[in-house]
Amino acid sequence: MLIDTHCHLDVSDFDRDRDQVLAAARRQGVGPIVVPAIHAAGWPGLLALCRRESELYPALGLHPVYLDQHQAGDLDELEALIHRENPVAVGEIGLDFFLPDLDRERQQALFVRQLELAAGAGLPVLIHARKSHDQVLACLRRHPVPGGIIHAFNGSLQQARQYLALGFKLGFGGMLTFARSSRLRALATTLPLEALVLETDAPDMSGAAHRGERNSPAYLPEVLQALAQLRGQDARYLAEQTSHNARQVLDLNRWQLVIPPSHGYDFT
Repeated sequence: MLIDTHCHLDVSDFDRDRDQVLAAARRQGVGPIVVPAIHAAGWPGLLALCRRESELYPALGLHPVYLDQHQAGDLDELEALIHRENPVAVGEIGLDFFLPDLDRERQQALFVRQLELAAGAGLPVLIHARKSHDQVLACLRRHPVPGGIIHAFNGSLQQARQYLALGFKLGFGGMLTFARSSRLRALATTLPLEALVLETDAPDMSGAAHRGERNSPAYLPEVLQALAQLRGQDARYLAEQTSHNARQVLDLNRWQLVIPPSHGYDFT
């Protein structure tokens, strides 16, 4: 089965038909789905969803784009939740230097602290890096973590190799299905297969066949087919290998071993 290593299935875009979306993904051969957090307000609902549905795996973190929603106590709460809940990763975290109004110094401080939390818990990280790969790499060298995934990778081949040397995998999603994504498609062809994992980033970043629509984990096989065509390799083989890569970098059994606690969350 395919593994979607990055899907925001907990957000309100899916409130009206989340069960149907998940059922459609299962019919398309998508098994485990990693659900990364974006802000503290979403943590309880995300954890409840992953408790309720099999093969949904939580990552907990504070996304750089949502700086204005992060509160002073969020990092302390995140540290407590990491140790109590055993998420499969710390994420989605990182640096976004594309949006001009985001405070870069505050982003960096937030990112570094979350890297420290991940290192202390022995967890990989799910990283958002937009127009910031060199700065992210510098932070990772100063604050090493047990690997992780660079979500929606769009950097250079040189940057990709630096990430691989630090124990990271690179996430490829719907952008791979666009013919105009020539540099990204060249990277997916050139990089070693052991570097690649698949993702949708649903509800965002829909592929060519669904441009302008809400993205879905059910569309992950379209990313797989694009990768198979680009590399000239069998899709079933690529599915096996990318899923192996995902399991290698993310210890999904970590979540399975946790006994569901009672913290007042709504699991119904």
